[in-house]
Amino acid sequence: MIPSLPLNNGTSIPLIGLGTSPLNDAQVAPVIVTAIEAGYRHIDTAVRYGNERGVGTGIRDSGIAREELFVTTKLDGEFQGDDRAIAGLDGSLERLGLDYVDLLLIHWPLPSRGEYVSTWHSFEKLLAAGKAKTIGVSNFKPAHIATLVAEAEVLPAVNQVQLSPYTPRLAERRADDEHGIATESWSPIGAGNDLLASPAIAAIAERVGKTAAQVVLRWHVQQSLVAIPKSSNARRIRENIDIFDFELTAADFDSIAALDRGPSAGVDSDHEGH
Repeated sequence: MIPSLPLNNGTSIPLIGLGTSPLNDAQVAPVIVTAIEAGYRHIDTAVRYGNERGVGTGIRDSGIAREELFVTTKLDGEFQGDDRAIAGLDGSLERLGLDYVDLLLIHWPLPSRGEYVSTWHSFEKLLAAGKAKTIGVSNFKPAHIATLVAEAEVLPAVNQVQLSPYTPRLAERRADDEHGIATESWSPIGAGNDLLASPAIAAIAERVGKTAAQVVLRWHVQQSLVAIPKSSNARRIRENIDIFDFELTAADFDSIAALDRGPSAGVDSDHEGH
């Protein structure tokens, strides 16, 4: 059983989830089945990924009861402003074959548009209607969080950001913590870079008898960061949740902190991406 993190609305979120980008519908369905069989109960998708139908197929093919799963989707810029998010989530639910999602996120703030606050009010309506059990944001910087919190009736429960030892997002995490918002990590093991080849990570992995990826994922969950690793490899899918039988030391955290490449190493929230 994967431990869960309590959220500010009284629900909870599993500390490890399965990321599904960039898999298409056909690719993702069997991966969902594999992950659920391995013990995952948290699935992360988005309209932008183009795989919600496949995620829904995988959920049904797994045979698991709906209430045992935590399913996240995200609405991107197409659904900002003018209550577009209401029809947007209806479309996601139809593709997923679900009556509700456990977490609905604004995928990007797109601050140049100035529509994320009005979009949030649409999310609050979807929460009240029961179509989303929890609402949150993704790729929001502290200034965006401050603006949103000042206008919100319901606080975001989650802020999902690109986060790894190379880009630890300390400012974002402080802002999230200030408002009781859980921070969730996409690309938690630094996909597309050499993080897992780092000598510091390798030395810890050798000492604790785990893989480099397992060490990095443990770094996330030991700080109450929700991690969303993605893989279509069955062995790696299983390894990525096998991280709850060891602990990193203070010296390990100091060693990993030295890997910080600064905020400029990450993505720009002015533009849509992951």
